[in-house]
Amino acid sequence: MPAAAVLLGTLALFALGYRFYSVYLAKRVYALEPSFVTPAHAYNDGVDFVPTNKHIVLAHHFISVAGAAPIVGPAIAVFWGWGPALLWVVLGTIFAAGAHDFGSIAVSVRHKGRSIGTLAGDVISRRARVLFLLIIFFLVTMVNAVFAIVVAGLLEQHPAAVLPTAVSLPLAIAVGQIVYRKRTAAIIPSLIALVTLYACIPLGQQIPITLDPVAEAIGISSTVLWILILFLYAYIASRLPVWMLLQPRDYINQHQLVLALVVVAAGVLVGMNTIAAPAFRDDVPADSPSIFPLLFVTIACGAVSGFHSLVASGTTSKQIDKETDSRYVGYMAALGEGSLALASILACTAGVMLFGANQGIEWSSLYATWDDAGADPQGMFVDGVAGFAGNLGIPEGTAQVFGALIIISFAVTTLDTAVRLKRYILQEMSLLAADRFATGSSANRAFRGFSRNLALTTLVAVGLPFGLAMVPGDFALGTLWVLFGTTNQLTAGLALAVIAVWVAKRGRNPIMVVIPLVFLLFMTVWALIEQLVGFIDTGSALDTFLLAPLDAVILVLALWMIVEAFVALRNALRGTADPIDPSSETDQVVAEGGIVVGDRRDGQEPDETTGPEEEK
Repeated sequence: MPAAAVLLGTLALFALGYRFYSVYLAKRVYALEPSFVTPAHAYNDGVDFVPTNKHIVLAHHFISVAGAAPIVGPAIAVFWGWGPALLWVVLGTIFAAGAHDFGSIAVSVRHKGRSIGTLAGDVISRRARVLFLLIIFFLVTMVNAVFAIVVAGLLEQHPAAVLPTAVSLPLAIAVGQIVYRKRTAAIIPSLIALVTLYACIPLGQQIPITLDPVAEAIGISSTVLWILILFLYAYIASRLPVWMLLQPRDYINQHQLVLALVVVAAGVLVGMNTIAAPAFRDDVPADSPSIFPLLFVTIACGAVSGFHSLVASGTTSKQIDKETDSRYVGYMAALGEGSLALASILACTAGVMLFGANQGIEWSSLYATWDDAGADPQGMFVDGVAGFAGNLGIPEGTAQVFGALIIISFAVTTLDTAVRLKRYILQEMSLLAADRFATGSSANRAFRGFSRNLALTTLVAVGLPFGLAMVPGDFALGTLWVLFGTTNQLTAGLALAVIAVWVAKRGRNPIMVVIPLVFLLFMTVWALIEQLVGFIDTGSALDTFLLAPLDAVILVLALWMIVEAFVALRNALRGTADPIDPSSETDQVVAEGGIVVGDRRDGQEPDETTGPEEEK
């Protein structure tokens, strides 16, 4: 199959999805209103709630959710052939991710920028809120652990990428200062920053930076040292206002992603290469896992991803200027994620065969076993991008650094966002715990004090995934990836459940949300049960005492949450459900001059119902 035909055909389907299906969702399902006062205006605090141009919000949201997952997942899943992976990416992106990402923003915007976990309490039940927050807590912990390991491995394998990565941080801060202080458009400063960043690639090749001497001196591996540095960075970056680092870096990374996709697309079109992998593999080793249900949790991003709902309702919804921007930001980001997954599929089935020592060998030798597929998926992508870049005359070494820099930039952005989201979750859970005790009691004060202590909550937010990342062996990018993927897709299904009940309670037909909801929940529960049996059968201490109990806890929480969601959806469809509490929605009354009048007047602080007590 010509790679160019797959590329152009998929992009055409994505364009049709945005042109027609996203409009249907906006008008018939989510009923967006241009006059609605968004939380960014109602609770503008200059830190988290900031009215922002939709293009910049798209950049933040897109790059925050892109991360390494839409690259790593498809790079592993092509083990079964490129056909099933591509089919799931296309259908999952258009019909599942589009409804999920778009809907998560729309629901959160209507409810004061609250997180999807908190909204489960308003829309489904109070128990659902606690259950969902616990599932999200596990998911974000695994996201940070997996992405830190991926980035650390790339920085160790590609020391020439270290210098450009380091330079990207002061560049982003400079762009943020220019845009925020001078109130100027971000496009020119961010493009200048991107050119400067890539100008540092040759310098990085001349001055490769490795931590081996430092790691040896203090008696740890360089990978562990990189992970330590990454979590220290995440601790600091997640404490900064979004305009200072998060937004400008995301905008720069958006240009970088566009450039990466252009390089892949141009390399495919210029080289007119044929996909070397079979569409449907018929020589899968007997001891390999089954494509059902594992395909749908291995591609944990790039088709649909629960982590997107956390970003959508955690940071993105707080920056939406107009409610109608939710369609552009949510659905377009889903298509961008699918495009990145498409690039990964092409890189690992066509581009990788153009790189160095891979030329002239059989593709199946690179994916001989399931362990081979999961050994270095990010490396497969980097080599594939380098192969396509070679069609454009870019030197192999430079192209490799370029490919590594793409994954590093996206994954580091996700680390920052995920730690910030985990801090929100810890604060919400602390406030819930405080409400269980009498006002003024020592326990009440302790939990509320913890929720206000940003240093402590952020330390916990980075400490737990760091501990998980330190588990020895090949656990991280093997078993942990699949467990992360299962929990991620489970979260997507549960987010869709919240959205479906919300849509039904507003008197609209939720069928286009219910279909991907049922599919995802079925596949992820199936995967959780299979993984639990597998962990028990291995008999290893790691599987028996860590992974099996973790899987079992997530499974129990999932089944309980599914029951709660089913009952709420049934009642909503029958018209017997309690209506959504109006006090949970953002006040829409606006006085002259644009000052919001309602639960927060100009100059007042929001009450505790607006979200975690933080950075006021």
